[in-house]
Amino acid sequence: MIAKEGFPFVLGSLAVFLILIIFPVKLVLFITAVFGAFCLWFFRDPERSIPPYKDVVVSPADGKVIEVHTVEHNGSAHTKISIFMNVFNVHVNRMPITGKVTSVTHKEGKFLPADRPDASYENEQNIIEVETSYGNITVKQIAGLIARRTVCYAKEGDTLPVGDRLGIIKFSSRLELFIPKGFDFSVKNGDIVKAGETILAKYTGA
Repeated sequence: MIAKEGFPFVLGSLAVFLILIIFPVKLVLFITAVFGAFCLWFFRDPERSIPPYKDVVVSPADGKVIEVHTVEHNGSAHTKISIFMNVFNVHVNRMPITGKVTSVTHKEGKFLPADRPDASYENEQNIIEVETSYGNITVKQIAGLIARRTVCYAKEGDTLPVGDRLGIIKFSSRLELFIPKGFDFSVKNGDIVKAGETILAKYTGA
């Protein structure tokens, strides 16, 4: 299965490839074929085994955890988890927990490398607020140096189950979660996580 955002890249590469078969230019033909294959691979959208629990937060993205710490967010203490996606990761994002999307806000900004701490607030991003049974959670899709577009499938008012497809960020990028008190966290800096499968936290109410 391929994410729909990848179709223009894949079909465009295929069209150029077919034209160059008729009018072959070997080097360009090779480059076009490689780029088309890369796009086909990059925009892959594999199925995932979603944990069958209601009280957990799963990873919204494939990648490497680069931040886990407490911050003030929306006027109260939250745990911030930042995940860096490199160009080799699946870039389809998934719902971290079952909830209702209360707002989706696009914020214009810079395109700094996504693994830099200041990319969190300076880069172009989508800010997605989710109302859950365990408190409100914020998801941020953050563009990077190469990634120039964040796409959120969800709309305000949508109620989505944990692990459902939430959106996609094209090429290397960053995704952040802000989780309120009451959760016990099971990840740390340096952990490799998979969207929709890796459990990041479990609600304990403590």
